[in-house]
Amino acid sequence: MDHPLIDLIDARIREAEARGDFDDLPGAGKPLPECDDPENALLNRLTKEAGGVPPHVLLARELEALRLQLREEPDRTERRRVMKEISMMEARIDMAKKSWSR
Repeated sequence: MDHPLIDLIDARIREAEARGDFDDLPGAGKPLPECDDPENALLNRLTKEAGGVPPHVLLARELEALRLQLREEPDRTERRRVMKEISMMEARIDMAKKSWSR
C-alpha cells in the first residue's frame, strides 16, 4: 500500500527537478560513502550528529580498559577475575550490537 501523500510527494519532486533544484548538488557524480550498517545508517548518522555514542561503543571502550588492566596485572587470581569480566563484556557488546541494529 502506497503512502497517502505519495502523489503529492512525487509532484513536488518533479517540480523541484524542473526548477533545477537537484542540479550541481555537492557530491554529485561521486560514489556513496562506505556504510558497514546500511539498515541503521540513518539512525547511526543522527546519533553521531547529536553527539551520542551507541552503547556497544561505550562498552568497547570499557573492554579495552579491561584488556589493558589484564596486560599489566601480575596477580594470577586477579587476572582470572579480569578475564571473566572481559568475557562478560564481550557478551554484553554482542547483545548491545544486536539490539542497536534492530
